[in-house]
Amino acid sequence: MSLAEVVNVNEYEARAKQKLSKMFFDYFSTGAEDQWTLQENIRAFGRIRIRPRVLVDVSDVDLSTKVLGYKVSMPIMVAPTGHQKLAHAEGELATARAAAAEDTVMVLSSSANTSLEDVASIGSGIRFFQLYIFKDREYVAEVVRRAERAGYKAIVLTGDVPRLGNRENDIKNRFTLPAHLTVANFVGIGGGTSILTSKTNESSLAAFANAQFDSSLTWKDIAWLKGITSLPILIKGILTGEDAVLAVRSGVAGIMVSNHGARQLDFAPASVSVLEEVVQAVQGRVPVFLDGGVRRGSDVLKALALGAAGVFVGRPVVYGLAVDGEAGVRKVLKILRDEFQVSMMLAGCRRIQDITRSHVLTESELPCFSKL
Repeated sequence: MSLAEVVNVNEYEARAKQKLSKMFFDYFSTGAEDQWTLQENIRAFGRIRIRPRVLVDVSDVDLSTKVLGYKVSMPIMVAPTGHQKLAHAEGELATARAAAAEDTVMVLSSSANTSLEDVASIGSGIRFFQLYIFKDREYVAEVVRRAERAGYKAIVLTGDVPRLGNRENDIKNRFTLPAHLTVANFVGIGGGTSILTSKTNESSLAAFANAQFDSSLTWKDIAWLKGITSLPILIKGILTGEDAVLAVRSGVAGIMVSNHGARQLDFAPASVSVLEEVVQAVQGRVPVFLDGGVRRGSDVLKALALGAAGVFVGRPVVYGLAVDGEAGVRKVLKILRDEFQVSMMLAGCRRIQDITRSHVLTESELPCFSKL
């Protein structure tokens, strides 16, 4: 199959598997322990049905929307994914160019192999910076200030990693970064990142993360983060209404419903299955975004109908990157955008605001659900 024949994003995953080493493909593709949540992220979308409306004039459909006040071409954005140079030599630079060309948001990972300044140097594009809180708070504060100086528009704080999840494939593979790569924005933290390129009897990624991540992080630290930056802060990793309420109280500008791509706690719920709970808890006070399991444009429609302000896509972007660099990422985003447009038209929606809760049925609302 030629690249021109790729018609959906799942086909990029199969091609990436052929192209990447087992260690690197497993790093991107697998989740924690039994990988139940990894599969559930996708299965859960399949249990939501769309209620289309007909005889609606959809000759002029507009997919554009605003994210934290910034206009984007579509509510489909690029999630933070680390170590993209394992997928392609240009790594995060290629992804950033693709996201800018498609006029959407890219979130740069703390685990990027490319410095935030180099990514910013490509010029146009709306970029957020995803942040882990390490034990060395002064180093973290300086990275946040660097992101602000470089023109990043928001900080996305990941809140679900007091330690790394039990990623058995990385352990079996003894995951190690190649000697020429590192975590570019945190090179000097905790005495350096050399452990990531050191051979151990476990995953070097887990060894680094568990040594450096601050497991004492609590809600009070949102105030610390707000005190060192004027950028809006989104929190990523919320899966319950209770935590959504605490997030709003802490003063965040938005919430990302996410189970970390099923790489943290196995048997946590699929992101989309708890989206509505979080949306209802927030009561419109801040936007709620979804991360995890989006593989079709119809998934985007379902998420927006359940109250999401937009979705972030991770693995499909990396698979496109692995197969064809910047062009692969652009095609992944185009495929999802085109599918989303078709889904909107067939559901009778001309604008993003036309997508409402009445357009979907969730599993509790479906008759004879046990037969599905």
